[in-house]
Amino acid sequence: MLYGKSATKARAASHVVEVNHQNYILSGYVGAAPVRGFYLEGNEVNDNGLPQGFLVQQPPGAVTNPHFHETNQFQVIVGGDGTFGKKPITPLSIQYSNAHTPYGPIVSGEAGVTYFTLRASWDPGAKYMPASRDKLVKGNQRSKLVAGLPSDPSESRAVRKAPMTDTIIAEEADRLAAWRLCMGPGQTTVAPDPAGSGGQYIIVSAGCLVHRDEDFMSLSVLFVTEDEPALRVVAGAEGLDLLVLQFPERRPWPCTD
Repeated sequence: MLYGKSATKARAASHVVEVNHQNYILSGYVGAAPVRGFYLEGNEVNDNGLPQGFLVQQPPGAVTNPHFHETNQFQVIVGGDGTFGKKPITPLSIQYSNAHTPYGPIVSGEAGVTYFTLRASWDPGAKYMPASRDKLVKGNQRSKLVAGLPSDPSESRAVRKAPMTDTIIAEEADRLAAWRLCMGPGQTTVAPDPAGSGGQYIIVSAGCLVHRDEDFMSLSVLFVTEDEPALRVVAGAEGLDLLVLQFPERRPWPCTD
């Protein structure tokens, strides 16, 4: 199944969430975006069974303290700047973390920082460290950060003679991977096959994706489940710069007994 929204539709459904006494703006793209900035005991009953993808606008100078989640996730920095842990982040930067992998802090710069949080399944909320250490399940921790990917300017897309695919995270044994597709106006290609993975997020980082007679402009998002065929990608009149973020195959979390 395919899920997702154009950037315009997502912005129309934005709301404010308080994180560490600062107001963050969240725009929901796939599933239900969080309504609070922390885990509340018993929140698991609200699991709607859908993936969860949303855009976060973190205000200038704000700090998202170190924490972890119960589901695998990608984060993509698309605006502003700051630091992720000790590393500087600028657009485009891509971070991946397995479930129960602590990360952060995320500190925004003078202009704030804007990033997607993208999950293949719903998450009950951020569990901050060290207070939630007793809820952390050890085993299978994994984290990756690819910072500051160079942009593909519109003048390059305009003269591109054929679609180009760059590997950002080389595919691992469990199918975790990330790619970038750069295309000229009106060009077509096929995204990597999601079969056997945990699904894929498709992010329009620049230009326009034409899908089912709808234009998905920059910062639009789709989620392709693993039982869908590989997405046929069609670039609009501006060309297209696209990210394909593929989750590892779905496995039960290690037993703690």
